[in-house]
Amino acid sequence: MTLGRRLRAGLLFASLALAGGTLGAQQAVKPQPLKSGLDFTGPEVRDLQHDDFSNPGMLWLSRGESLWQQAAGKEGKSCASCHGDAKTSMKGVAAKYPQIDRGTARLINVEGRIQQCQARRQQTEPFKYESAELLGLTAYIGQQSRGMPMNVTIDWQNRKNYEAGRAMYYRRIGQMNLSCAQCHQDNWGKKLGPETISQGHGVAYPIYRLEWQTMGSLHRRFRSCLSGVRAELLPQGSTEFLDLELYLAWREGGLPVETPGVRR
Repeated sequence: MTLGRRLRAGLLFASLALAGGTLGAQQAVKPQPLKSGLDFTGPEVRDLQHDDFSNPGMLWLSRGESLWQQAAGKEGKSCASCHGDAKTSMKGVAAKYPQIDRGTARLINVEGRIQQCQARRQQTEPFKYESAELLGLTAYIGQQSRGMPMNVTIDWQNRKNYEAGRAMYYRRIGQMNLSCAQCHQDNWGKKLGPETISQGHGVAYPIYRLEWQTMGSLHRRFRSCLSGVRAELLPQGSTEFLDLELYLAWREGGLPVETPGVRR
């Protein structure tokens, strides 16, 4: 980004901060009406996502489909060895994540579940965050829930994670002193430079972003936002990001899964 564009972006972020005002109590609020991020893009992006032959994310998904059948580790097991046909066994799964893992009592997302299965069941080195392999498998699993509404459950097991994620969503951070809510709750639908601010839902991830020229996870997008407000970057898979992902999953409840999505 050029210096001039950075200065203009800084002024725009500053204006949003002033428009957001002072936040009171952290209230769990869903935007009304709920809108997919796709609603804030142009027709060319919508056409790319809706056409599986043109959607560039399908390249990663195809790799994930191959990995689903591929034996790995000391036991020579594949995902299909335990779970069978993903079109049946994984249907609706992505719509219910993140969730608490029974074995560790910790919050886990789809990526974390894949990594856990690799380490425990296949006894092999788990794929790294943002690797083509993990993105592909996550997208392949997510596709099996495409069109199904997000439906995470908030209960006594994950209540603290939910509250921590909500707090992070409303907390002002970085040199810009901005929160997620000031953009995606208070100012969605308004312009930030040439782009329209979306409601910030994660139903399309993993996603192909034209600015990245590749597929990326929701946690990569979180890091992009942290960079945008000049805040300290957290690693993908961090507790803070998982808590925020859970809050967003509740906030977008009812919106259909779109994986693999396309955005600018």
